[in-house]
Amino acid sequence: MAARWSSENVVVEFRDSQATAMSVDCLGQHAVLSGRRFLYIVNLDAPFEGHRKISRQSKWDIGAVQWNPHDSFAHYFAASSNQRIDLYKWKDGSGEVGTTLQGHTRVISDLDWAVFEPDLLVTSSVDTYIYIWDIKDTRKPTVALSAVAGASQVKWNKKNANCLATSHDGDVRIWDKRKPSTAVEYLAAHLSKIHGLDWHPDSEHILATSSQDNSVKFWDYRQPRKYLNILPCQVPVWKARYTPFSNGLVTVMVPQLRRENSLLLWNVFDLNTPVHTFVGHDDVVLEFQWRKQKEGSKDYQLVTWSRDQTLRMWRVDSQMQRLCANDILDGVDEFIESISLLPEPEKTFHTPDTDHQHNSSHGEEEVLKEDPLSNVLEEKKSDQLGLPQTLQQEFSLINVQIRNVNVEMDAADRSCTVSVHCSNHRVKMLVKFPAQYPNNAAPSFQFINPTTITSTMKAKLLKILKDTSLQKVKRNQSCLEPCLRQLVSCLESFVNQEDSASSNPFALPNSVTPPLPTFARVTTAYGSYQDANIPFPRTSGARFCGAGYLVYFTRPMTMHRAVSPTEPTPRSLSALSAYHTGLIAPMKIRTEAPGNLRLYSGSPTRSEKEQVSISSFYYKERMSPRSARRRWSIQAINDFPSLLMKSVGKGHFLLMGH
Repeated sequence: MAARWSSENVVVEFRDSQATAMSVDCLGQHAVLSGRRFLYIVNLDAPFEGHRKISRQSKWDIGAVQWNPHDSFAHYFAASSNQRIDLYKWKDGSGEVGTTLQGHTRVISDLDWAVFEPDLLVTSSVDTYIYIWDIKDTRKPTVALSAVAGASQVKWNKKNANCLATSHDGDVRIWDKRKPSTAVEYLAAHLSKIHGLDWHPDSEHILATSSQDNSVKFWDYRQPRKYLNILPCQVPVWKARYTPFSNGLVTVMVPQLRRENSLLLWNVFDLNTPVHTFVGHDDVVLEFQWRKQKEGSKDYQLVTWSRDQTLRMWRVDSQMQRLCANDILDGVDEFIESISLLPEPEKTFHTPDTDHQHNSSHGEEEVLKEDPLSNVLEEKKSDQLGLPQTLQQEFSLINVQIRNVNVEMDAADRSCTVSVHCSNHRVKMLVKFPAQYPNNAAPSFQFINPTTITSTMKAKLLKILKDTSLQKVKRNQSCLEPCLRQLVSCLESFVNQEDSASSNPFALPNSVTPPLPTFARVTTAYGSYQDANIPFPRTSGARFCGAGYLVYFTRPMTMHRAVSPTEPTPRSLSALSAYHTGLIAPMKIRTEAPGNLRLYSGSPTRSEKEQVSISSFYYKERMSPRSARRRWSIQAINDFPSLLMKSVGKGHFLLMGH
């Protein structure tokens, strides 16, 4: 689709304002421009008839400003200046600072009023804290969210009153204000800094992120590992925000580049080219917001503020809005309108018993009475991601080259037969797909003859297959190929375990000796043995610091080598406790007979209660005679409490009984 170009409808210049931020109130009547010396209040219905000023005395520019989004509090707005938030009240043509919020220790990066509660305001800062304030009690924040890194953006969810999102460099964290101790979800969204966040106006779980890495990404935070879609751009993106109509998105470039001064309007269902370009600013756009739609009008207005010190308003008519619409959804709207014209069926009343019987006997019919709009959205989303939309398509796209697997598919019967051969084992399974698959309806798995694996292994495989299929169908994704790969992988792992057990010449089949201790013994000290990639710590080293000094660390002077220099260093941190407990024998012991190693290497070489230290692998304490005598004395008191010790000088003690 070719891009359309346009010029602004209204242009107002504020040459002396030096404003760095702009906001439009929820009623669409006023806009505030935030400068260092004054705040300018502009009447959007008559922008040329002058403006009002609110004086402010500060050496700091305003970082962010926003009107309260609730009609009853529409005369309040908040502005951030360095480490504080000023709450302004604008009424009857005059404004003043009502109160100030102070709590952050570093500069405030962003603020956002709550969508559902008019008294709540959230602020983010470089000091790594996100504060939620209640303007009825401004002494301290009501909720404090602590993150490791400073936050550059914070936005309330537009559909969930308890949910908000923050950006930290290239990452996004999803928070629940009822659980402030930690984020509920984490998205590694971009490789560069995120400049903008925006929640979808109609979906609780969808948000868009714009970044320095020249892209806008769309996310469902329930699937944090993979973005839904991506909009690649030529330059870093400063802001990307959804439109209040259809499926539009407006983007603007990073202000520091000074190469592109226009705004781009996109259709999120077709990101190949923008559907409209707003051209007119002579310098980069600092802020843009939508004005509330006037009663009786189908047109919207986009209000923009640029570094060229001009405020511009752009009219977005119904024809431009249709460019952001989805053709399929338009057809659905017409279909819903035609349904609404049909006569209503006669209403019947049922007792609870008959209702229960009706629900149980006609459950399949109720499944079909779903919202057609949601079904179309899911189909459109699946089509965008290149996923099969029918079972027949899934069968046609299945990879038939998976090793040791033969699949016989019957789309008419909505079933398939899977045969897997691995070593001496054979598995044959019947998979049946329900009519609603894959829309939150998992297939069923049943073993059929000839299947040679044990019943225990059957139960394990069934559990793995059910878990895998449920994870996929919850996202309305096909699951047959992932289940096949899991089946082959688990079966091969089972066969390999059997082969290793049968080929071990050191195993004692009828041994009465208790089994050797497992690695679980030392997990209390280091958590788990999943740290094979963590290198073994150093006990000495040196680095030059920024001031030009050489900083070094080494072992204490009271310690010396405990092992020979030729003794190999452990490969990972978890090997430390294994060496000390005897689970891993030193290299010189490994040269002994394999049978002796198997029988005796499990005996611990030191007490499990003794603290294992990293340096003790390399060094052991050099104990002086005095410290040895003191240690013996302490041990004597523990072992013989009926003895009393009397010091006779020079570190000597006399034992006396009583």
